[in-house]
Amino acid sequence: MKNAFDVLKIAFTFIGTVVGAGFATGREILQFFTQYGKWGAVTILLTTVLFMWLGTKMMLLAHSIKATSYEDLNRHLFGDYFGGWLSIFTLIILIGVNSVMLAGAGSVFVEHLGMNYQIGLWFTLTGTFLLLRRGIEGVMQLNTIVVPMMLLLSIAIIASTAFSPSAMSFITLGTDKGIFTAWASPLLYTAFNLSMAQAVLVPIGGHTTNRRTIIWGGIIGGLGIGFMLMAAHFALSAFMPGISQYEIPMGSIAAQLGIIIQFIYIILIFMEIFSTFVADVYGVTLQLKQRLNVRPFIISIAVLMVCYFTSQFGFSSLLSVLYPAFGAFSLLWACVLASYNRNRV
Repeated sequence: MKNAFDVLKIAFTFIGTVVGAGFATGREILQFFTQYGKWGAVTILLTTVLFMWLGTKMMLLAHSIKATSYEDLNRHLFGDYFGGWLSIFTLIILIGVNSVMLAGAGSVFVEHLGMNYQIGLWFTLTGTFLLLRRGIEGVMQLNTIVVPMMLLLSIAIIASTAFSPSAMSFITLGTDKGIFTAWASPLLYTAFNLSMAQAVLVPIGGHTTNRRTIIWGGIIGGLGIGFMLMAAHFALSAFMPGISQYEIPMGSIAAQLGIIIQFIYIILIFMEIFSTFVADVYGVTLQLKQRLNVRPFIISIAVLMVCYFTSQFGFSSLLSVLYPAFGAFSLLWACVLASYNRNRV
């Protein structure tokens, strides 16, 4: 029973780390899959296999080298010099993304709960700090609450869409996009999300003692991500092309399920932002701890304060410059991980 519970904790943390706010709102699914029509369902299957394979392989490699943070993994894959610089670049991206997520959490409080923006920021920061005091267990326990809720909402959306006259659009929907971009999209999506998720998946791999637990956790986690991608794609396809005009397309679909489901969905968006934020700050703290002779909780406070101040002014313009470079790095990183071949992994 303990092994089964440990498997689920790894699987749920894997899902919760990848399924962030962009996923929850539906914009990511629309951009990477649904806009490609009938190819979307097929490329989601490819994405699921890649998450199962590479996510598990990353955690097993972290387990075999006893990695403490993602910097250990990058140094192992790319060598000390390039691995160190790539880890610094990843650190900058993670802090930037976390600043945007923190701003998003504040916006949820303003736009949907009618509360002050700063209250939303400080609620998120305080909750994150308290959970980080519990270490990797705190990160994993949070996802054992959030992810089952996400899965239940996915099932509710599938059940509701199944009765729509256009329910089968996900296999008949046309597109004017080229087939090359349709098949390149899942590769970029998987590479980018796994390179971001390494902040928490690497410590999990290094922390877990049982290899079989890691393997089954990775497999179930990858399948869970694939299921949620397919559920969202199934629903979004039924409302194409009109749904693409909404900033939060999944929110528009949730609104049709009634006021209660809509409220649960809003809370869930915040919880998904929160769970990803906690996981990323935890990973950044571990990486900085290896470079600085400072107590972890002081590093966590410093990282949270940097995120707080940058969330006041916006980090979007800088990210728009850094994202393409990080996307290229993510593809390179995923290719190196995929080609890594050691008998011990």
